[in-house]
Amino acid sequence: MQNIVLEEPYVPVPPRHGTAWPALVSKGLPWFLRKTYGVVEFEYLNLERLRESLRAGHGVALMPNHCRDEDGLVMGMVSCQIGRWFYYMSSWHVFKMDPIKAFLLPRIGLYSVYREGTDRASVKTSVDILARTNRPLVIFPEGFLARTNDRLGPLMDGPALIARAAAKKRAQASPPGQVVVHPVALRYHLRGPLESGVAGVLAEIERRFAWQPNVHLNLVDRIKKIGDALLALKEIEYLGAVQTGPLAERLTQLVEVVLRPLEDEWVGARHTGEPVQARVRQLRAAIVPGFTSGTLDDPERRRRWRHLADIYLAQQLDNYPADYLSGNPPPERLLETIERYQEDLTDKLRPFVPLKVTVTIGEAIVVKPTREGRGAQDPMLHEVDLKLREMLNLPQPAAGSQPKKTTATV
Repeated sequence: MQNIVLEEPYVPVPPRHGTAWPALVSKGLPWFLRKTYGVVEFEYLNLERLRESLRAGHGVALMPNHCRDEDGLVMGMVSCQIGRWFYYMSSWHVFKMDPIKAFLLPRIGLYSVYREGTDRASVKTSVDILARTNRPLVIFPEGFLARTNDRLGPLMDGPALIARAAAKKRAQASPPGQVVVHPVALRYHLRGPLESGVAGVLAEIERRFAWQPNVHLNLVDRIKKIGDALLALKEIEYLGAVQTGPLAERLTQLVEVVLRPLEDEWVGARHTGEPVQARVRQLRAAIVPGFTSGTLDDPERRRRWRHLADIYLAQQLDNYPADYLSGNPPPERLLETIERYQEDLTDKLRPFVPLKVTVTIGEAIVVKPTREGRGAQDPMLHEVDLKLREMLNLPQPAAGSQPKKTTATV
């Protein structure tokens, strides 16, 4: 389990507002993306839409899909293209990973958000950035790293609340101004042969199972066989035996077995049918604050950490859509699946195959100071969702339907 939860009181990390550090870091950004993540080629579409919003003096929120670790750095490359540095809302644990990040990240525009509780400081910082500065703000509206470029998670309502509060503030200013949102589609493409690039990591995973490398299988079958083994191990751990039936049903069953007892204890209700990521956030918000109360004995601390590990498993399972490798999956889906295997087994990733990223800036959506309508999802977020799906070439929601509202803890 990655160290994304901390046993210490939350202390907000504000952004620094200078430009010297962003300018310095930007010089090494292409090299860092190539070496650390294998991103070697960049394509930018419709940058003029963003430039027009900046020339008009609007407060600008950029809302990209979030499918890979390097998405924030890719947005940094966009800032280099338009000659305007960005601010970024980022999870607090990122600032606690090592002293270098703690020093550098605020200086290049990042500031913290506490995902395990209410964070008024982050909301205020976000609203002030959109209302008073001339630098765009990057918020990933899914609120988590999906790791699936061909799937868009439910969008949280927090970004819409922030944008609307800033729009109200700008409308009351003299002279009045506007806040606009640009959806940003990040799409990654392979720029090298997949099978030779991933052969080593697949063999490494198979050796963990005490298998001989399954080089006789085609790549899709080899990947599916590893996935079947990983799921079977967790079914034995939590259910006592390997289950049968369609993959989607097995994944759903395991998630429910993990989350339902925790929801009964910590939130007093079951939320079957709600997005898994929303259920995960709600449980963490109930469990984590106790670590800083000073009243937990060691057995209770260990019990809570076990619960957090279970929650982390449910989140991992949700990152494996049952139909993702159906039919004739594109090589990018195969790569994403292998990367998830490696990360789930080792908590680390390394680049296997060179990648190209295409960044598409969506048309500006004007944010109104007051919300219109009271549907399941905020109308502005619904428009962001539709535009992202269109630019990513993903299926649109059924006519007349909207995704369920997902609450943000900011």
